Amino acid sequence: MLETAKGTQEKARDLQIKLYLAAKRSKNRRFHALYDRVYRRDILERAWREVEKNHGAAGVDGVSIEAICEQGVGTFLDQLADELREGRYRPLPVRRVSIPKSSGRGTRNLGIPTVRDRVVAAAVKVVIEPIFEADFLECSWGFRPKRSAHQAMDRIRGGIRRGNCWVVDADIRSFFDEIPRGKLVEALRERISDRRVIELVKSWLRAGVLVGGSVRHPETGTPQGGVASPLLANVYLHQLDRAWEERYRQLGELTRYCDDLVIVCPTKVDAEAALRALEKLLAELGLQVAEAKTRLVDVDGGEGFDFLGFHHRKARSFRNPSVMFLASWPGQAAMLRARKRVRELCARRNCLRPVADVITDVNRFLRGWGGYFRKGNSTRHFHRLDLYVGRRLARFLSKKHARTGVGYGYRVMRASGNDLGLYHLVGTVGTAAAHAGR
Repeated sequence: MLETAKGTQEKARDLQIKLYLAAKRSKNRRFHALYDRVYRRDILERAWREVEKNHGAAGVDGVSIEAICEQGVGTFLDQLADELREGRYRPLPVRRVSIPKSSGRGTRNLGIPTVRDRVVAAAVKVVIEPIFEADFLECSWGFRPKRSAHQAMDRIRGGIRRGNCWVVDADIRSFFDEIPRGKLVEALRERISDRRVIELVKSWLRAGVLVGGSVRHPETGTPQGGVASPLLANVYLHQLDRAWEERYRQLGELTRYCDDLVIVCPTKVDAEAALRALEKLLAELGLQVAEAKTRLVDVDGGEGFDFLGFHHRKARSFRNPSVMFLASWPGQAAMLRARKRVRELCARRNCLRPVADVITDVNRFLRGWGGYFRKGNSTRHFHRLDLYVGRRLARFLSKKHARTGVGYGYRVMRASGNDLGLYHLVGTVGTAAAHAGR
C-alpha cells in the first residue's frame, strides 16, 4: 500500500531539509551515505508521484504510466527498490524524439527514458538536489525550487534600472548534447563521495539512445528531457556561475536560466569584454557560445532582446513620458507557436467533435499560455491573439455547419451572448509586474 501523499511529502521534505542544512553548514563536506536513501520507500513514492504528475510517454520498453497503475504501483515500487538494494538495477536506453525548436528553425532532440528509469532519476534528484542547492548562486534561476522565469527577468530589469544599458544575450551551443561527461562527474564528486550514487548517474549517461531501431552511445551529453538532466545541467554550470562571480563580476551582472543567459553591463566596452570572458569560461568547461543566438544589445539605443519567451525593450511610460522602463511582451516565436496551436485545435479534422469540447481545449491552452505571459506589458499582443482565436473559431464553426467564410461562425458566437464561453486574454495582464522595471 502507498502511504498518503502528505505523509510521503513530509518524510521526504524532512530528509531534504537535513541534507540542505548539513551542506550549508559545511561548504567542503562530501556526502557518502546517500544511496540507501534513494530506494527508501517514502522517497520512491515521492518520485513516483512526480513522474505520474507529468503524464510522460512510455520509453523503449513500451510500459506506460497507465499500465503500471493497472498492475499496481506498490508492486512496481517494491520491485524497483529490490533491484536498487541488490545492485541489479540497470537503466535502459532512452527513446529519442525530435520536436520543432521554439525559433521555428530546425528540431530539438529529446530523450524519453522508461518510466522505471524516470522514477529512479526522480528519487536521486530528491536526495541530492538539496545538497547542491546549498551551493548554487543567486544568478542561477532555471529549474530550481521556488525560483521562476519571471524572477530571473525581474533580476535583469533591476540590473538595467541600475544603469546597465548594454546586454550580452547569449546561448550555449547544443548544451545538453555537448556536456563533457567526465567533467560532469567530477562536478558531482565535489559534494558526493557515495560511489554507488555516482555509478548510478554514470549508468544513465552510458545507457545510450535508441534512434531508428539501433542504439547509439554518444561520448558526450546528457539526454534533454531526462528527469535529472536540469539538475545535472545546473551542477555543471555552477562552475561557470562561480568563476564569473570570482573573476569577472566587475564586467556585468550574470543571470542564467539553465543554458540561456544574459549579462547586463554598464558600457559597450564592458559588454565586449564580458562576451570574451564568457567564451573563455565556456571553453574551460568544454562548451561554446552559440554564435547565431548571441549578440550585444544597446537597450538605451532602442534595441531589444529575447529571453525566456519574452521580448524585452525599453519603452516610454504612458503616465509619465519622461520615464523609460524595460517593457516585456510575448516574443515573435511565442506568438507564432500560440497561433499554430490554436490552428491545430480548430482544425477541420476536429469538426466531428462537440463544439464545447473544442472550446474547452482552446481555453485550457489560452489560460496556460496567458498565465505565463500576463506578467509583462502584453495587452496589445493579447488583443491580437484574441482576435486571431475568434477568427479561427468562427471559421471552425462555419466549416462544422458546411458554410464558407467566417460570417456564420461569428453570428453563432454573438448569438450565444458570451462567445460560447471562449476565454479572452485581454484584461488578464498583471499590471504590477508589467512596470516592475521602472
